[in-house]
Amino acid sequence: MTDHTPLGVYVHWPYCARICPYCDFNIYKNKTVDAARWIEVLTRDLEHWAARTPNRKLTSLYFGGGTPSLAPLGVIDAVIRACERLWGFAPDAEITIEANPTDAEQAHFEALAGAGVNRLSLGVQSLRDDALRFLGRDHDAAAARRAIETAQRVFNRTTFDLIYARPGQTLDAWRAELSEALDFGAGHLSLYQLTIEPGTAFAKAVSAGRWAPANEDQCADQFDLAQEMTASAGLPAYEISNHAAPGERSRHNLIYWNYHDYIGVGPGAHGRLSIDGSRLATEAAKAPADYLAGGADGYVTEALDEAAQLVERLTMGLRLADGITLYADDFFYADEARTERLHALIADGLVTLDCGRLVATANGRRVLNAVLYELLR
Repeated sequence: MTDHTPLGVYVHWPYCARICPYCDFNIYKNKTVDAARWIEVLTRDLEHWAARTPNRKLTSLYFGGGTPSLAPLGVIDAVIRACERLWGFAPDAEITIEANPTDAEQAHFEALAGAGVNRLSLGVQSLRDDALRFLGRDHDAAAARRAIETAQRVFNRTTFDLIYARPGQTLDAWRAELSEALDFGAGHLSLYQLTIEPGTAFAKAVSAGRWAPANEDQCADQFDLAQEMTASAGLPAYEISNHAAPGERSRHNLIYWNYHDYIGVGPGAHGRLSIDGSRLATEAAKAPADYLAGGADGYVTEALDEAAQLVERLTMGLRLADGITLYADDFFYADEARTERLHALIADGLVTLDCGRLVATANGRRVLNAVLYELLR
């Protein structure tokens, strides 16, 4: 009997043409790869996890990175074929690949679509040349615009990213840039506030005093403006950083935020699976050479206890405009002090609890880290 609960597969391609100064993902400078070896190991891993998740259909398949559009087309095709053979796809399954504007040749996009990709995510980051230089991108604004237009000619479903709250970015400048982005008519946008991640080139620059991040008020004003403009354009926020028209929400990312099952393959990829009554966290070997050498034997697997699961459920689920469900016997209520803090947050207008649905309000999502701290400390 088929289990119809959502299941996704995430495939991490670890290589990029260049390393952006704000990025802390598990990525490496692009190099020539042995496509046959990657196909062999990725397929072996997929077979390993398929054996542990029988009678399931895939809701989504997501190629992330890194820049997976740089991967040999044969690797992308082989992974899609393996997923079809091992699980099969649900009727409305989403197959997404990330790409950069420098990869936006129509023939390449058409080849990806021919392999089965039905959604493209473009790493645009900005529509302004000075910002792209600051962000260390290898494309200009004209290339970004062409890439969006090319993607929309080939794929019915597209999304692209923008980074805001950049140093020196005014509210009017953000308004103009976001207005231009909305004019493309994409069904989905991801709008990320610039954050300074430890260990990145940007972290070193800020530490050395070469520039300072936008202050909290600037960040809040630009966040609020984004909420207003996207809602007016028919792309309201359904998650803190993601905005979509009806039917255009990312089915893959919703698996993460709703704490459903997903399999992660590729260097450093994470997974979460419910197997035999346990919630398992999985992580593949990070370095590409170690991953290729170890395959399925190189995964670290940990059973998460109820406390760890609660942290993940709240951290992910409260990002959603729809929030998460808490049942009467939920582990959440095992701590009386936590319940009291919940009621205080409700009184402060930061969360609501209605028919078991816990939702961070608009004000609560602005200070979500503080809300989570109160619920989880």
